[in-house]
Amino acid sequence: MLTSLVPLSQPDRFPLALGACIISDLVMAAQTRALVSGQWLADAVRNNLVGPKLRVLDTSWYLPKTKRNPRAEFAEKHIPGSSFFDIDECSDKTSAFDHMLPTGSHFSRYVGELGIGSDTHVVVYDTSDLGSYCAPRLWWMFRVFGHSMVSVLDGGLKNWLAEGYPVTAEYSKPEPREFKATFNQSWVKSYEDVLENIRSQRVRIVDARSAGRFRGTEPEPRDDTLPGHFPGAINMPFTSFMDASGKELGTEDLSKLFREAGVDPEQPLWATCGSGVTACHVALAAHLLGHPGVCVYDGSWSEWFKRASPDHIISEGEGKKV
Repeated sequence: MLTSLVPLSQPDRFPLALGACIISDLVMAAQTRALVSGQWLADAVRNNLVGPKLRVLDTSWYLPKTKRNPRAEFAEKHIPGSSFFDIDECSDKTSAFDHMLPTGSHFSRYVGELGIGSDTHVVVYDTSDLGSYCAPRLWWMFRVFGHSMVSVLDGGLKNWLAEGYPVTAEYSKPEPREFKATFNQSWVKSYEDVLENIRSQRVRIVDARSAGRFRGTEPEPRDDTLPGHFPGAINMPFTSFMDASGKELGTEDLSKLFREAGVDPEQPLWATCGSGVTACHVALAAHLLGHPGVCVYDGSWSEWFKRASPDHIISEGEGKKV
């Protein structure tokens, strides 16, 4: 059976090497796997399987201070057959905060124009020097909108290049397809939800920002926001979920991370960060351990800092403190 090729200890990962002769069957077996290896995707590209049933998306996004232009970088080089997904374009433009979730109809139109239908397996990656930065955000978005056939390319473009797989500047716009989103509102948390949880302490909330930003000793990347965290938050920097090469840690190491942080992924768990992007690394890690459904505070610290009272902002630095 095909499923026997997937290690039981890592039920949401693809094996690192797959024979090209069985790739077409494994595309269908892939649909619920959270990670795919570079070898798996390279085999799919080599066998011309990228198309209506398998789409690849470069999801790269960077803060303005990095002075990186992901669209220009995509035009210069990308994985063959991939399209560019702009999380700022596919967002709630009425919100005062960056790249908040769009409506289901907006998401459906946007991904449909990228050739993605409700039966398409989607592989997402980004070009971060860390290996993976914002790709888990789009993985989570697809799942929030009812599409479980989505995977993150383990290690991103960084490892794709390091392993010698091809890139191209050529791009052909896919034929549009129909995508029907079904929004899972319960996976998205608001300012009011977090405020109530501070009172009830019912749910663990993990903050995926760096330790310095969490503690208030390093600056936030947005000039109008000071660092710190809200009461009860637990810091697990998103980079801790990856190894030195930028690939996701194995399940034993992921379990150890949660355990050492005092977080039980079997219990209700929410995630936050700066603006709802790297929080999705927490959701991905918990999913790999067999615990899907981590909720994300979409507004995250960008919203919290602007709306919260001083007693709900904890900082060791010069920001507002309790």
